[in-house]
Amino acid sequence: MAVNLLRYGSATTKESPLEKQHHGRMTKDGIRIHEAADFAGMHAAGRLAAQILDEIAEHVFVGQTTGEIDRIIEDKVNAAGAISATIGYRGYKHASCISVNHVVCHGIPGDKKLKDGDVLNIDVTVIVDGWYGDTSRMYVAGKMNRKAERLLDVTHEALMRGIEVVKPGNTFGDIGHAIQSFVEAQRMSVVRDFCGHGLGTVFHAPPNVLHYGRPGTGPVLEEGMFFTIEPMVNLGRPETKVLADDWTAVTRDKSLSAQFEHSIGVTADGCEIFTLSPAGKFHPTW
Repeated sequence: MAVNLLRYGSATTKESPLEKQHHGRMTKDGIRIHEAADFAGMHAAGRLAAQILDEIAEHVFVGQTTGEIDRIIEDKVNAAGAISATIGYRGYKHASCISVNHVVCHGIPGDKKLKDGDVLNIDVTVIVDGWYGDTSRMYVAGKMNRKAERLLDVTHEALMRGIEVVKPGNTFGDIGHAIQSFVEAQRMSVVRDFCGHGLGTVFHAPPNVLHYGRPGTGPVLEEGMFFTIEPMVNLGRPETKVLADDWTAVTRDKSLSAQFEHSIGVTADGCEIFTLSPAGKFHPTW
């Protein structure tokens, strides 16, 4: 689940009991540096979130409602003995965010039926033994048109280009620049009102992970940092607005939007992705 920069500014969350017991240190920017043993907890949480998104693919079809998809997701979270991080978060009532077509993020599941050609992002965050696994990916109901397919390809490639530059000594500005420069070269736009975030034994924590920026700027990446990268890319302009429900963010020009999200941890020489698809289904055309 992305951080809304317009509303909340900095990604901050009250420390959990597990976080308070943590022996890792904080950087001067307030970013938690986790220990090597913590990677296992994040892999377990990320694997479950990714597995649920694998299994939900067969339930995305023309005529299906986003509310029914969410109900199935909640059942899967409960069956795994995990906890949904989004139910009860700031009053949110669902186990997923499902964002269709021009909805950028935080779409609320409901009774509306999917139509042929609809593209949708499904975002799930689970808690496993106190660790948060957060990931989202795109799906299509029926037949996807070429314009939508190109948007999804560009958005996925942008995420992977951002991940490629994650290693100690680089900066968060390097991540944003890798994403922004690629997307804008494709004549698409990067949403600036929402960003990725730190996580671990809390849902949202420093840093804000912007999907645009200048090389060499922002905090320096260090081994042990955990965070999400989750670029939102629009076919039209980057501006968004939040609807009256206080959650649903849409493109102001009603252009199509897409998003892919991974949770990652910085290693000594690069990074590990915690939310890889066990079935290799991270992109809907795979």
